[in-house]
Amino acid sequence: MAVGMSSPRPAHTAAARDGGGDPGVISAAPDTPGTEAVPDPAGPEAAPDTIGTAHAGALSIGIDPDDLPDGLVVADESGRVICFNAAATRITATPGAEAIGRPLEAALPLEDLKGKRWWALTDPYGGLATRGGQPERNLLLPGGREVLVSARYVRERPTGPVRRVVVSLRGTEARRRTERSHAELIATVAHELRSPLTSVKGFTATLLAKWERFTDDQKRLMLETVDADAGRVTRLIAELLDISRIDSGRLELRRQPVDVSAAVARHIQALITGGQAPERFLVRTRGPLPDLWADPDKVDQVLGNLLENAVRHGEGTVTIEIAPAPAPGACDEMGTAVTVSDEGPGIPEESMGRVFTRFWRGSKRGGTGLGLYIVKGIVEAHGGTITVDRGPGGGAEFRFILPVSMPAYLV
Repeated sequence: MAVGMSSPRPAHTAAARDGGGDPGVISAAPDTPGTEAVPDPAGPEAAPDTIGTAHAGALSIGIDPDDLPDGLVVADESGRVICFNAAATRITATPGAEAIGRPLEAALPLEDLKGKRWWALTDPYGGLATRGGQPERNLLLPGGREVLVSARYVRERPTGPVRRVVVSLRGTEARRRTERSHAELIATVAHELRSPLTSVKGFTATLLAKWERFTDDQKRLMLETVDADAGRVTRLIAELLDISRIDSGRLELRRQPVDVSAAVARHIQALITGGQAPERFLVRTRGPLPDLWADPDKVDQVLGNLLENAVRHGEGTVTIEIAPAPAPGACDEMGTAVTVSDEGPGIPEESMGRVFTRFWRGSKRGGTGLGLYIVKGIVEAHGGTITVDRGPGGGAEFRFILPVSMPAYLV
């Protein structure tokens, strides 16, 4: 983030300033002699006494360093700190009043991951005159706490002496969360793939080695097991592809007219064929339903996941209600709402906020914990909403609403 900095002035608690300036504000005007822009650490080197067009308006009214979300530390040509904002205080646990006026290496004692002092290694005021700064990297504060640090060396002219060292600080919490999420995804995928692939490998190796010793019924049983395990692997790969597309905003929808009632009936019939009792399902349809344009395969995926969850994790009667409802975000447009509820133990109140996150499992009855995350992504990609609550029978109740979303050429 670019921030305008004026020439060095007497020290202040948060930043160096003159006595008549507005407290806590670093300001600059394009026509002020000696004024320069402090560029982004990753951006091109700024010429002295110039201000980028994008920031000229903001700089003319002043910018308070404490308003910046990242830590900002600025040292002058002598290497002493002239700015130490509130975010830097929070990240380093060093009060700004103690940092102002101190040498940069003392106010911000950083070490690399091997324990070597960072400022001694980089030597911003010495070393090569062609250097423009340091890219972002993990460094250690006293006590071993990690912080993301990038630096920019501001010069009056190319290869000239360093006039400012601008340091940006960021905490590593968000990056750590992302890394943990990726690690969990890899661990889940490895676990889910290992079991079916081990089965496939075992049965195929056995059949190849001892084909003549098995009866036709035994061969069929083993091949059916291989086919089922291959299906598990295929479904997992499809889930991973869906997650990738949802996270990157590239989930493609092929909208067609969709009969939600017919889709629900198909899924219920498939569950009954799979061994569920017909009386376990109750369907209520309140019409007339508006015409719905959606991706039929994606709608089937949502319905299949919600119904399978209700059957697997719930108890008693599974009730499916289909009714018109106001479309999300529209004042006069109607959509279609589908509610799936059961009479099981339900979802604990403290867990409802995590139901649609990755790897959440309502029980230990199998599953990757990715289904509801994908369901939410599909519904939202259609412009709809999905919620979870406690149903009338005490179990879980999932309700999603899809807007009509009629193609523009039909309107």
